[in-house]
Amino acid sequence: MERLLIIGCGDIAQRTIPLISGHYRLYALIRNATRSKGLRQQGITPVIGDLDDRRQLPRVAGLADIVLHLAPPPNAGPDDSRTRHLLALLSQGALPKRFIYISTSGVYGDCGGAYVDETRSVQPRTVRAQRRVDAEQQIRRWARRNGVQATILRVPGIYAAERLPLERIRSATPALDAAEDGYTNHIHADDLARIIVAALQRGKPNRVYHASDDGEMKMGDYFDIVADAYRLPRPPRISRAEAQRVLPESLLSFVNESRRLVNGRMKRELGVRLRYSTVIDLLKGL
Repeated sequence: MERLLIIGCGDIAQRTIPLISGHYRLYALIRNATRSKGLRQQGITPVIGDLDDRRQLPRVAGLADIVLHLAPPPNAGPDDSRTRHLLALLSQGALPKRFIYISTSGVYGDCGGAYVDETRSVQPRTVRAQRRVDAEQQIRRWARRNGVQATILRVPGIYAAERLPLERIRSATPALDAAEDGYTNHIHADDLARIIVAALQRGKPNRVYHASDDGEMKMGDYFDIVADAYRLPRPPRISRAEAQRVLPESLLSFVNESRRLVNGRMKRELGVRLRYSTVIDLLKGL
């Protein structure tokens, strides 16, 4: 049985684990030892270590045949030191055969609402997205140099019944006027877990895939349909110029970017059939 090491054991990993349990011998790198008992109950061997502190990194080289890297970059700096530390560790012994990295569609920056496939050049506009580009580039160079099969999934906004922007809507945070609003992209958390499994089984070497649903929705419309589903007031609309004055930087990075991800490669090569084609599929069942 192949050994699979999970880096970043959060919500998406927890949704993926039941789909792969019994097919792989599972390990998980965690910082907090208090999570060990819960992981062991899931049949997962915990490995204690901190990618931010090289003094606390365990020897993971040769531990796994496959690495599933879901850990985000650090919150500061232009590069992803966590990925750099991980690749250095993996290079100290027998290398894994496959490496799956969960990236973000933010690497494309603003595309003016254009349709975007995986051949489009990355143009990150935020430091956060630049760290993701750095991680992707590190992984692709390392994989080519060492003969490791790497697969990168570029993921847009993740939603689920418990991952909807209800607090933003309740706080009446404004959205852009329809005429100035940009397109946003989404994927249901359960579908993302299934895409990860498909990438483990059928991902091509050094290949990028969009892990996105079929939606073509503007951001304000997304907030409106969620508000309607929960019988909440729709968010107020403001101009783009006003948004630059009143919205925090963390939200502006999303408001100022517009693109429509094409997911044909994911469907053709990974054989994925989405359970939630758009956010509306989820909301209809609530």
